[in-house]
Amino acid sequence: MQETTDPRLILLSPEDNCLIAAARLPAGETLMIEGEAVTLATTIELAHKVARRALPKDEKVLRYGAIIGHVSADVARGEHLHTHNLESDYIPTFTHDAGHAYVQH
Repeated sequence: MQETTDPRLILLSPEDNCLIAAARLPAGETLMIEGEAVTLATTIELAHKVARRALPKDEKVLRYGAIIGHVSADVARGEHLHTHNLESDYIPTFTHDAGHAYVQH
């Protein structure tokens, strides 16, 4: 029996431990990830990453079958993967703070 995943989540490579949102997914929505119902704690924007399975702190994150970084904290299945819990292993990560200045993470 094939496990089902919501069609709004895209698996780019079979090795990946993240999925890509093909639509904006609102907080509180329940969707299927490989046969398991998961309720989203936060809104996930279009093209953002979602944990395909639970990821322990420091686990490498694979996208397109390649390592893109590691998680900086334990991540639950269906959790948003972004700069708050994902660090690049290759380049510094910069975001805007409240004052609109770039800060390194």
